[in-house]
Amino acid sequence: MQKGKETSLLWPMLTIGAAVWILCTIGILILNSAGSGKATTQAIMYKQLQFMVVAFVALCATMFVDLNKLRKFSIPIAFATIILLVLVLLVGKEINGSKRWLSLGFIAIQASDFAKISLVLLLASFLHDNQRQIHTFKTGIVKPFLIIGLFCGLIIIEPDFGTTALCGVVGIAMMYIAGSNWKILLSVGTILCGLASVLLYLSPVRRARILAFMDVENTKLEGSYQLYQAILGFGTGGIFGKGIGQGRQQLSFLPEAHTDFVFAIVGEELGLVTTILVVLLFALIFVIGIWSMKRAKSRFELYMLVGSLFMIIFQVLFNLCVVTGLMPTKGISLPFISYGGSNLLAMGIFIGIIFNCYRSWNKPTTIKAVEYE
Repeated sequence: MQKGKETSLLWPMLTIGAAVWILCTIGILILNSAGSGKATTQAIMYKQLQFMVVAFVALCATMFVDLNKLRKFSIPIAFATIILLVLVLLVGKEINGSKRWLSLGFIAIQASDFAKISLVLLLASFLHDNQRQIHTFKTGIVKPFLIIGLFCGLIIIEPDFGTTALCGVVGIAMMYIAGSNWKILLSVGTILCGLASVLLYLSPVRRARILAFMDVENTKLEGSYQLYQAILGFGTGGIFGKGIGQGRQQLSFLPEAHTDFVFAIVGEELGLVTTILVVLLFALIFVIGIWSMKRAKSRFELYMLVGSLFMIIFQVLFNLCVVTGLMPTKGISLPFISYGGSNLLAMGIFIGIIFNCYRSWNKPTTIKAVEYE
């Protein structure tokens, strides 16, 4: 390969890597003040740094693994993930009314984060192996939805509506890219949204969150207080923020400040400039990822790239919409910035998959569309 071509293929990795590094740095800085109330500031920062090291190792390992060989293990990996999800339901640690955590003694893991990876791998493998029949109803619609439904069904029982919605949206996006009938996808998606609305209404906790979302200033409603404090944080931060450790939310006014609502701390202490920077960095990752799709050398590589990229970006969108009051609270963390080992590890693996696709660009080629009868 010529030197010039090597450079042209290296810049996406360097750009995304730099964006992720900046986001992680912002996360560490902001956790310096957002950790109050859960543990000491230093303890949270040290743990997050340890999580980052583990995530970086996972990123490097995923970056150099043979994706085609990994595809052969998609079913065993999915089976192991399903066992984890079942164990969470049976012996999981309940926090705030949801069983999402599986305690291993020295650490607790969130199995649904690993389910995201397994879903992308299994669905990408299925879509690749059945590409010629993807236009049929059975292969292009029913079977992929059974795969998605298997994971989403176990996750929603926890209950975790946020991750369920995330996996569902990403799965449908992968089906659309693969060539499934978009009209049927739209119809099924509409029906699923209707069913989700019914489930939300039947759940007292989720119904309360929707009411709180509709009346944010009424802090007497369960869920309104958290969102109200987040909006206050954005409003008082100004253009350049109050400075690290100078915000009022560090005094535990904002629950879950170091996880789901960490973006509000960014707005209060680092200001509008940094919040825009965060959004632009995620947008940069998305744009480079979209640009990369046409250069994938195989259908499986394309689907893995799509699933990994969309898992990151849709999680960002969900989190930002919740924190800014555009969606009811869902319990979705902000990638690379929020505190948490399981999610950071999953995001690191997704970035590793994206980098893996870049490494295979020895001779970039455009995938020709499959012609259907």
